[in-house]
Amino acid sequence: MRSKVIGAVSLAVAAVGLFAATAPAFAQQKTITVWWGKGFYRSEDDALIETIKKFEAKTGIKVELSQYAIQDMIPKTVAALDAGTVPDVAYSDSYDVQAQGKWAYEGKLEDLTDVMEPIKGRFVQNTLDASILYNDVTKKKAYYGFPLKQQSMHVEIWNDMLEKAGFKLADIPTDWAGYWTFWCDKVQPGIRKATGQRIYGVGQPMGVESTDAFQSFYTFMDAYHVKLVDDDGKLLVDDPKVRENLISALKDYTDTYIKGCTPPSSTTWKDPDNNVAFHNKTIVMTHNFTISIAAKWFEDSQNQALTQEQRDAGKKAYEQDIVTASFPKAPDGSTIRYRSDVKTGLVFTATKNKAEAKQFISFLLQEENVRPYIEGALGRWFPVTKESQASPFWQADKHRKAVYAQFTGGTAAFDFTKNWKFTILNNENVWAKAMNRVVSEKVPVDKAVDELIARIKQVAG
Repeated sequence: MRSKVIGAVSLAVAAVGLFAATAPAFAQQKTITVWWGKGFYRSEDDALIETIKKFEAKTGIKVELSQYAIQDMIPKTVAALDAGTVPDVAYSDSYDVQAQGKWAYEGKLEDLTDVMEPIKGRFVQNTLDASILYNDVTKKKAYYGFPLKQQSMHVEIWNDMLEKAGFKLADIPTDWAGYWTFWCDKVQPGIRKATGQRIYGVGQPMGVESTDAFQSFYTFMDAYHVKLVDDDGKLLVDDPKVRENLISALKDYTDTYIKGCTPPSSTTWKDPDNNVAFHNKTIVMTHNFTISIAAKWFEDSQNQALTQEQRDAGKKAYEQDIVTASFPKAPDGSTIRYRSDVKTGLVFTATKNKAEAKQFISFLLQEENVRPYIEGALGRWFPVTKESQASPFWQADKHRKAVYAQFTGGTAAFDFTKNWKFTILNNENVWAKAMNRVVSEKVPVDKAVDELIARIKQVAG
């Protein structure tokens, strides 16, 4: 009995000792909060969740992931900043366009140079440049964000509808004026005659609540070589040539609506609406800032929850009927240099777990983790790392090859990366407001441009 008692006491003491040794480890286990924009496709979200599981297993750091719709991310983040309860890591498709530059300027973002500097050789230069912003508190530029993915402008065409209208892809003019005349004056009457339906030649995004509207209009500005700021962010809008070319760009953009070549609802479209119009075949072509339109049909072809007939329709649409193309030549005959919108994640200066947050970012940006996440979006996003850009994924079909060709041909940055106040102008969508002044309020194009320039100077001067 005595030996049993001693044995029991010894085990109890040993157990207490074990608990004492391990309790601090459990007590010190870190948990980080991660806010993330909800993906466009399930495979995108699945890849993120898989990376989080791997990170937790490797580090012992727990990740509390919250995913939100894109339109909710900035309001939630602003509220968190005001309350001092920010997440440890945050990512939204809208941060770079509407908020990041402002937050960097105000000193609200953590400097991520210690994360990015050791790995910068893996990244394409334009994606690094988009992440280096000015902080007016520290009076310096630094990595106030980490590049994750990027997007650019593409044209999507229903080839079967084009053929029904009596034309082939080879018939599409490559000159600027001829290109837009072709869709309005030839394809639209041709498809209406062939189908007896009120189908439009073009889907021209013009809604004030649509980022597609300002991104598409930037392509028209680029066609006319409009340069609103210099490399230091100083405004160039007082140059008479800038005004002249802005007038040309706005006239061409709005003429499509005035001629009746885009649905009347274009003026109120939100980002999904030109996609929906294209999927419903009420338009023959549209320009869109990703290939999400084509990728939707690829996803249908792979979706086992759909019927075989629906999967077959998705496969036919993706492989045969839909074409991903580029814009025509600029009016002066040059090739348009497309804007690249580099999407970035953030860490805030008010973040409580900065070391662990940076550890998570470093893990996420490892090639074996970031590539499945990007490719899980089925071509919607283009990689920011050199190795991922060389992945066979981008040579797998005609749509991805078109994206690859466009990016590797060279891109330009948006103005908000040089002058953060353009995020305010993008939030207001002064570009779509100018369009609507012309088409809805019948204001002359030159007056609408003068109002646009005045607003740019007022906000970003």
